[in-house]
Order: sequence, then C-alpha cells, then structure tokens
Amino acid sequence: MPDRETAAGPQLDHQHVVDAVAVVAASSIAHLADHVFPRLPVRQWVLSVPKWLRYHVQHDLAIETLALRIFLSVVEQALRRACLAAGSDSRIGVVAFIQRIGALLNPQVHFHCLVIEGVFEADASGVATFHASRAPEQKLLDEVHAKVRCRLLRALTQRSVLDPEDTAVIAHWEHGGGFSLDASVLIEGADRPGLERLLRYCARPAFALERLCETNAEHLVYESMKPGPGGSVSLMLIPLELIERLAELIPPPRRHRHRYSGVLAPNAPLRAQVCFRRNCGRSNFEIFDHLSVG
Repeated sequence: MPDRETAAGPQLDHQHVVDAVAVVAASSIAHLADHVFPRLPVRQWVLSVPKWLRYHVQHDLAIETLALRIFLSVVEQALRRACLAAGSDSRIGVVAFIQRIGALLNPQVHFHCLVIEGVFEADASGVATFHASRAPEQKLLDEVHAKVRCRLLRALTQRSVLDPEDTAVIAHWEHGGGFSLDASVLIEGADRPGLERLLRYCARPAFALERLCETNAEHLVYESMKPGPGGSVSLMLIPLELIERLAELIPPPRRHRHRYSGVLAPNAPLRAQVCFRRNCGRSNFEIFDHLSVG
C-alpha cells in the first residue's frame, strides 16, 4: 500500500516507523552479541533512583553521567573484592542501557548494566587475564546499595544540587532512601540466545504499540507489562494526554541510549583482546586461548 500523501508531502505510516526502529534495535543487539560480549557469564545490574532525583537525572546530562559513573565504580570495586587474585588495576566490562520511562509511560530513570561476571587485567606482557567472580551475596549487594547512595548524595551536595540539611535528612530515610538495586539475572557464557533475549529486553523501546487499545472515541488504555498487587495495571488516557506522554519519550539530543565502560570502552587497551568475533575463522577455544581464568 503506498504511503499516504498530504499537502505537506508524503507521510509514512506509523507501522513503517515501528519497523524501522525494530531493524535498528535488532542491528545493535546483533552487534553486541556477535562482536562485543565474549563467551563469559554476564550479570544484569539494575539501579533505579528515587523520585526526588529523577527530574535531575532526566534533564541534566552531567548528573545522569555522574550517577552512572558512581554506580559502575562501586560495582567494579565490589567485583574486585570478590576476585581474590585480582589486582587494584583490574577492570570490569560493561554495556549500560539507560531507560528513562516506566511501565506506564511515567518518567522513571533507571540503569540496566550488563556486566561480565569478573574482572580483567593485563600481565607484564600486556596479555589479558580474566578473574572470574563469585556470585554476589546479599551482604555484597547491600554494600553496593549503601555506597552508591552515600557517594551520590555526597556528589550532589558538592555540586549544590542538594542542600547539606536535605542531604542529612535523606541519608536517614528508610527502605534504602528510594534507591533500588537488583542483580538476580545471570546469563551463562555459552547461552548466546539468552544473552540476545536480555539485550532485547534492555534495549526495548519505552512505548509498545501492542499494549495500547481504544475503548471509545475519547479514551485509550495502555496496559502495563507487570501486574500490580491487585492484578493487571492499566493507564486510561485521552488522546491529547497520550501525545503529551509520547513527547516525553523523545530522547534528549546527543545522548546515547547505551554506553560502553571498562574493558569494553572504545579506547580501552584490552578491548581488542576481550571482544568476541564470531566470524573470525577460529574456534571458541582459539578465540579465548589468550584469556586465562584467575
């Protein structure tokens, strides 16, 4: 069916736009699975920030970058401690996805960080060594949660985003002060289909067209993916309210949806040794014969 025409020129059908977005997402996922992540276990670390902080992270790139950098720094320190043979210069490998919208199109900044389960360091000759990490226990998770909260509050106070008096009050809030941390999902190194599914989940668009239905000419219903305590959760909107919420989904200019960190960063010295090459003509054993497990 040809594209619709208007006085201003051709207008693409919305399904064409959805298909184009899906193609771009599939290409990014294939690149990460085929050319970035080595065949090593990958754990998903998810950090959600409290409501009072979401506005600042949502609208200030410097604060968004600061929050993510502090989170990954604390996770890296925790994995070093969990790897007894790792040195102080060892690095993690991370691809971090930044989600800015919640299940019901509400502003909710959270970080989905896919972290290789261990740390890398170079020996005297520059050869990469991998130190596998133990699965994080609850004590370690509690330490990560507390350190992220403490360091971020201190950094925001130093930047005058928070007053010292407010920081002192927030530091004593119960239930983690609104910060939420989860690290329960682990994908084994040989489970490439599982890794691709996790990548699709992390890179999913904020708006799902199939979850939107029309009840009548004046009302729309958007269904949440996750049921609430009383069953399914839905959001009823009039068309103008939907347009307003969709406008908030437009990514801020010059902000990447995912970022590489640690040994997976673009200029990391060990990146070429760590990253996986599916079509390099070598077996999996030969691909990783330069990585020793410490």
